[in-house]
Amino acid sequence: MINSMTGFGEAAVEVDGLAYSVEIKSVNNRFLKTHLRLPETAAFLESDIEATIRSNIHRGTVNCALHLKNVSGEALFELDSGTIKGYLKQLKEVADSEGLDAKIDIANMLNLPGIIQVVTPDEEKAEKLKETVLKLVAEALEKFKLMRSQEGEVLLDDLKANCKLISKTLKLIKDRSPVVVTEYCEKLLKRVNDLQASAKLELDSEMLIRETAIFADRSDVAEEVTRLAAHLEQFEKHCNNKENVGRRLDFISQEMLREANTIASKASDAQIGGWVIDIKCAVDRIKEQVQNIE
Repeated sequence: MINSMTGFGEAAVEVDGLAYSVEIKSVNNRFLKTHLRLPETAAFLESDIEATIRSNIHRGTVNCALHLKNVSGEALFELDSGTIKGYLKQLKEVADSEGLDAKIDIANMLNLPGIIQVVTPDEEKAEKLKETVLKLVAEALEKFKLMRSQEGEVLLDDLKANCKLISKTLKLIKDRSPVVVTEYCEKLLKRVNDLQASAKLELDSEMLIRETAIFADRSDVAEEVTRLAAHLEQFEKHCNNKENVGRRLDFISQEMLREANTIASKASDAQIGGWVIDIKCAVDRIKEQVQNIE
Protein backbone atom coordinates (compact mmCIF):
# COMPACT_ATOMS: atom_id res chain seq x y z
CA MET A 1 0.00 0.00 0.00
CA ILE A 2 1.16 3.55 -0.65
CA ASN A 3 2.30 5.89 2.13
CA SER A 4 2.05 9.63 2.43
CA MET A 5 5.26 11.63 2.77
CA THR A 6 3.84 13.76 5.57
CA GLY A 7 3.59 12.37 9.06
CA PHE A 8 4.25 12.90 12.76
CA GLY A 9 5.24 10.64 15.61
CA GLU A 10 6.40 11.16 19.16
CA ALA A 11 7.48 9.14 22.17
CA ALA A 12 8.54 9.99 25.73
CA VAL A 13 9.86 8.23 28.82
CA GLU A 14 11.52 9.03 32.14
CA VAL A 15 14.62 7.05 33.14
CA ASP A 16 16.94 7.64 36.08
CA GLY A 17 15.79 11.19 36.65
CA LEU A 18 15.94 12.19 32.99
CA ALA A 19 12.82 12.90 30.93
CA TYR A 20 13.34 11.95 27.29
CA SER A 21 11.09 12.98 24.42
CA VAL A 22 11.49 12.39 20.68
CA GLU A 23 9.49 14.07 17.91
CA ILE A 24 9.67 13.03 14.25
CA LYS A 25 7.83 14.86 11.49
CA SER A 26 8.22 15.13 7.73
CA VAL A 27 7.14 17.10 4.68
CA ASN A 28 7.36 16.37 0.94
CA ASN A 29 10.66 16.08 -0.88
CA ARG A 30 11.76 14.25 -4.03
CA PHE A 31 14.57 12.66 -2.02
CA LEU A 32 15.28 11.83 1.62
CA LYS A 33 16.75 14.60 3.75
CA THR A 34 17.17 14.35 7.50
CA HIS A 35 17.57 17.16 10.01
CA LEU A 36 18.44 16.20 13.60
CA ARG A 37 18.26 18.44 16.67
CA LEU A 38 20.08 16.82 19.57
CA PRO A 39 21.32 18.17 22.90
CA GLU A 40 25.11 18.18 23.23
CA THR A 41 24.91 15.35 25.76
CA ALA A 42 23.46 13.07 23.08
CA ALA A 43 25.33 14.45 20.05
CA PHE A 44 27.34 11.23 19.76
CA LEU A 45 24.11 9.41 18.77
CA GLU A 46 23.60 11.39 15.54
CA SER A 47 24.84 8.68 13.16
CA ASP A 48 22.85 5.93 14.94
CA ILE A 49 19.62 7.95 14.87
CA GLU A 50 20.07 8.88 11.21
CA ALA A 51 20.74 5.24 10.26
CA THR A 52 17.54 4.19 12.07
CA ILE A 53 15.52 6.84 10.24
CA ARG A 54 16.95 5.95 6.83
CA SER A 55 16.17 2.28 7.31
CA ASN A 56 12.48 3.15 7.81
CA ILE A 57 11.88 6.18 5.57
CA HIS A 58 12.78 6.58 1.89
CA ARG A 59 11.45 9.98 0.77
CA GLY A 60 10.69 13.31 2.40
CA THR A 61 12.34 15.96 4.53
CA VAL A 62 12.44 14.43 8.01
CA ASN A 63 12.97 16.47 11.16
CA CYS A 64 13.87 14.59 14.34
CA ALA A 65 14.22 16.39 17.68
CA LEU A 66 15.42 14.89 20.95
CA HIS A 67 14.69 16.74 24.20
CA LEU A 68 16.23 15.94 27.59
CA LYS A 69 14.92 17.38 30.84
CA ASN A 70 16.54 16.85 34.21
CA VAL A 71 13.93 15.97 36.83
CA SER A 72 16.29 14.55 39.43
CA GLY A 73 18.25 17.65 40.31
CA GLU A 74 21.47 16.21 38.90
CA ALA A 75 23.09 18.80 36.69
CA LEU A 76 23.46 18.12 32.98
CA PHE A 77 26.02 20.92 32.76
CA GLU A 78 28.96 21.98 34.89
CA LEU A 79 30.88 25.21 35.37
CA ASP A 80 34.51 25.28 34.25
CA SER A 81 36.16 26.74 37.36
CA GLY A 82 39.52 27.09 35.63
CA THR A 83 38.03 29.22 32.87
CA ILE A 84 36.14 31.33 35.42
CA LYS A 85 39.36 31.96 37.39
CA GLY A 86 41.14 32.91 34.18
CA TYR A 87 38.44 35.46 33.33
CA LEU A 88 38.50 36.88 36.86
CA LYS A 89 42.29 37.22 36.81
CA GLN A 90 42.25 39.09 33.52
CA LEU A 91 39.41 41.36 34.62
CA LYS A 92 41.23 42.17 37.87
CA GLU A 93 44.45 42.98 36.00
CA VAL A 94 42.59 45.36 33.67
CA ALA A 95 40.78 47.00 36.58
CA ASP A 96 44.03 47.48 38.55
CA SER A 97 45.95 48.86 35.58
CA GLU A 98 43.23 51.40 34.83
CA GLY A 99 42.51 52.23 38.45
CA LEU A 100 38.94 51.06 38.21
CA ASP A 101 36.80 50.01 41.13
CA ALA A 102 34.63 47.53 39.24
CA LYS A 103 32.33 44.91 40.69
CA ILE A 104 32.17 41.62 38.84
CA ASP A 105 28.76 39.97 38.45
CA ILE A 106 29.29 36.19 38.38
CA ALA A 107 25.83 35.61 36.90
CA ASN A 108 26.70 37.71 33.85
CA MET A 109 29.89 35.74 33.38
CA LEU A 110 27.84 32.62 32.55
CA ASN A 111 27.30 34.09 29.08
CA LEU A 112 31.03 34.10 28.33
CA PRO A 113 32.41 31.35 26.06
CA GLY A 114 33.67 28.21 27.78
CA ILE A 115 32.09 28.85 31.19
CA ILE A 116 29.35 26.23 30.93
CA GLN A 117 30.43 22.76 29.86
CA VAL A 118 28.24 19.79 28.97
CA VAL A 119 28.61 16.89 31.37
CA THR A 120 30.10 14.05 29.35
CA PRO A 121 28.47 10.76 30.34
CA ASP A 122 30.74 7.88 31.28
CA GLU A 123 30.70 4.68 29.23
CA GLU A 124 27.93 3.05 31.24
CA LYS A 125 25.69 6.12 31.18
CA ALA A 126 26.40 6.67 27.48
CA GLU A 127 25.31 3.12 26.66
CA LYS A 128 22.13 3.49 28.68
CA LEU A 129 21.46 6.85 27.02
CA LYS A 130 21.93 5.28 23.60
CA GLU A 131 19.63 2.37 24.38
CA THR A 132 16.89 4.64 25.71
CA VAL A 133 17.07 7.16 22.86
CA LEU A 134 17.14 4.58 20.05
CA LYS A 135 14.21 2.75 21.62
CA LEU A 136 12.25 6.02 21.72
CA VAL A 137 13.20 6.84 18.13
CA ALA A 138 11.92 3.40 17.04
CA GLU A 139 8.67 3.94 18.95
CA ALA A 140 8.18 7.40 17.46
CA LEU A 141 8.90 6.00 13.99
CA GLU A 142 6.17 3.37 14.37
CA LYS A 143 3.60 6.07 15.19
CA PHE A 144 5.02 8.19 12.37
CA LYS A 145 4.68 5.35 9.83
CA LEU A 146 1.16 4.57 11.03
CA MET A 147 0.10 8.15 10.35
CA ARG A 148 1.75 7.99 6.91
CA SER A 149 -0.07 4.77 6.14
CA GLN A 150 -3.44 6.20 7.19
CA GLU A 151 -2.92 9.27 5.02
CA GLY A 152 -1.79 6.96 2.22
CA GLU A 153 -5.16 5.18 2.29
CA VAL A 154 -6.92 8.48 1.71
CA LEU A 155 -4.57 9.29 -1.18
CA LEU A 156 -5.15 5.84 -2.67
CA ASP A 157 -8.93 6.30 -2.64
CA ASP A 158 -8.58 9.59 -4.48
CA LEU A 159 -6.15 8.11 -7.03
CA LYS A 160 -8.47 5.17 -7.73
CA ALA A 161 -11.42 7.50 -8.24
CA ASN A 162 -9.47 9.51 -10.83
CA CYS A 163 -8.20 6.36 -12.54
CA LYS A 164 -11.78 5.10 -12.80
CA LEU A 165 -12.84 8.40 -14.37
CA ILE A 166 -10.02 8.20 -16.93
CA SER A 167 -10.84 4.58 -17.81
CA LYS A 168 -14.52 5.40 -18.30
CA THR A 169 -13.73 8.41 -20.47
CA LEU A 170 -11.23 6.47 -22.58
CA LYS A 171 -13.98 3.99 -23.46
CA LEU A 172 -16.18 6.85 -24.64
CA ILE A 173 -13.36 8.18 -26.84
CA LYS A 174 -12.65 4.72 -28.25
CA ASP A 175 -16.32 4.25 -29.17
CA ARG A 176 -16.61 7.74 -30.61
CA SER A 177 -13.50 7.70 -32.84
CA PRO A 178 -14.93 5.59 -35.75
CA VAL A 179 -18.10 7.68 -35.76
CA VAL A 180 -16.02 10.86 -36.24
CA VAL A 181 -14.58 9.52 -39.52
CA THR A 182 -18.03 8.48 -40.76
CA GLU A 183 -19.48 11.91 -39.93
CA TYR A 184 -16.59 13.63 -41.68
CA CYS A 185 -17.13 11.55 -44.78
CA GLU A 186 -20.83 12.39 -44.79
CA LYS A 187 -20.16 16.13 -44.35
CA LEU A 188 -17.54 16.08 -47.09
CA LEU A 189 -19.88 14.23 -49.44
CA LYS A 190 -22.64 16.75 -48.74
CA ARG A 191 -20.33 19.67 -49.51
CA VAL A 192 -19.21 18.01 -52.73
CA ASN A 193 -22.83 17.43 -53.78
CA ASP A 194 -23.68 21.07 -53.00
CA LEU A 195 -20.75 22.25 -55.09
CA GLN A 196 -21.74 19.99 -57.94
CA ALA A 197 -25.34 21.22 -57.81
CA SER A 198 -24.47 24.92 -57.69
CA ALA A 199 -21.49 25.00 -60.04
CA LYS A 200 -22.33 21.97 -62.09
CA LEU A 201 -18.92 20.50 -61.36
CA GLU A 202 -17.94 16.89 -61.48
CA LEU A 203 -15.45 15.67 -58.84
CA ASP A 204 -13.57 12.42 -58.94
CA SER A 205 -14.95 9.93 -56.39
CA GLU A 206 -11.42 8.69 -55.78
CA MET A 207 -10.48 12.16 -54.55
CA LEU A 208 -13.29 11.97 -51.98
CA ILE A 209 -12.08 8.57 -50.81
CA ARG A 210 -8.48 9.78 -50.61
CA GLU A 211 -9.43 12.87 -48.60
CA THR A 212 -11.46 10.75 -46.18
CA ALA A 213 -8.57 8.32 -45.78
CA ILE A 214 -6.14 11.16 -45.03
CA PHE A 215 -8.50 12.55 -42.39
CA ALA A 216 -8.99 9.10 -40.85
CA ASP A 217 -5.24 8.58 -40.59
CA ARG A 218 -4.57 12.06 -39.22
CA SER A 219 -7.30 11.86 -36.57
CA ASP A 220 -6.75 8.23 -35.57
CA VAL A 221 -6.15 8.15 -31.80
CA ALA A 222 -6.44 4.40 -31.32
CA GLU A 223 -2.70 4.03 -30.60
CA GLU A 224 -2.70 6.82 -28.03
CA VAL A 225 -5.85 5.48 -26.37
CA THR A 226 -4.25 2.04 -26.10
CA ARG A 227 -1.02 3.44 -24.64
CA LEU A 228 -2.90 5.59 -22.14
CA ALA A 229 -4.96 2.58 -21.08
CA ALA A 230 -1.73 0.59 -20.62
CA HIS A 231 -0.20 3.39 -18.51
CA LEU A 232 -3.38 3.48 -16.45
CA GLU A 233 -3.19 -0.26 -15.85
CA GLN A 234 0.45 0.03 -14.74
CA PHE A 235 -0.41 2.94 -12.46
CA GLU A 236 -3.18 1.00 -10.70
CA LYS A 237 -0.93 -2.04 -10.40
CA HIS A 238 1.87 -0.09 -8.70
CA CYS A 239 -0.61 1.59 -6.34
CA ASN A 240 -1.10 -1.83 -4.74
CA ASN A 241 2.62 -2.60 -4.40
CA LYS A 242 4.18 -2.69 -0.94
CA GLU A 243 7.38 -1.01 -2.11
CA ASN A 244 7.87 2.76 -2.22
CA VAL A 245 6.42 3.77 -5.59
CA GLY A 246 6.14 7.55 -5.41
CA ARG A 247 8.75 8.29 -8.09
CA ARG A 248 7.47 5.53 -10.40
CA LEU A 249 3.89 6.81 -10.12
CA ASP A 250 5.12 10.32 -10.83
CA PHE A 251 6.80 9.14 -14.04
CA ILE A 252 3.76 7.13 -15.18
CA SER A 253 1.44 10.11 -14.58
CA GLN A 254 3.68 12.28 -16.78
CA GLU A 255 3.39 9.71 -19.57
CA MET A 256 -0.39 9.64 -19.13
CA LEU A 257 -0.57 13.41 -19.54
CA ARG A 258 1.58 13.25 -22.67
CA GLU A 259 -0.75 10.71 -24.31
CA ALA A 260 -3.78 12.82 -23.35
CA ASN A 261 -2.20 15.88 -25.00
CA THR A 262 -1.52 13.88 -28.17
CA ILE A 263 -5.15 12.71 -28.31
CA ALA A 264 -6.30 16.32 -27.92
CA SER A 265 -4.09 17.51 -30.79
CA LYS A 266 -5.15 14.71 -33.17
CA ALA A 267 -8.86 14.38 -32.50
CA SER A 268 -10.85 16.72 -34.74
CA ASP A 269 -14.03 16.42 -32.76
CA ALA A 270 -15.49 18.75 -30.13
CA GLN A 271 -16.99 15.95 -28.07
CA ILE A 272 -13.72 14.04 -27.90
CA GLY A 273 -11.97 17.33 -27.07
CA GLY A 274 -14.27 17.80 -24.09
CA TRP A 275 -13.60 14.29 -22.87
CA VAL A 276 -9.85 14.83 -23.18
CA ILE A 277 -10.17 17.89 -20.95
CA ASP A 278 -11.84 15.68 -18.33
CA ILE A 279 -8.96 13.22 -18.62
CA LYS A 280 -6.32 15.95 -18.31
CA CYS A 281 -8.05 17.35 -15.22
CA ALA A 282 -8.01 13.87 -13.67
CA VAL A 283 -4.34 13.34 -14.57
CA ASP A 284 -3.42 16.73 -13.10
CA ARG A 285 -5.18 15.72 -9.89
CA ILE A 286 -3.23 12.46 -9.92
CA LYS A 287 0.09 14.29 -10.48
CA GLU A 288 -0.72 16.60 -7.59
CA GLN A 289 -1.50 13.71 -5.25
CA VAL A 290 1.52 11.68 -6.36
CA GLN A 291 3.77 14.46 -5.02
CA ASN A 292 2.57 13.45 -1.53
CA ILE A 293 3.45 9.76 -1.93
CA GLU A 294 6.62 8.20 -0.53
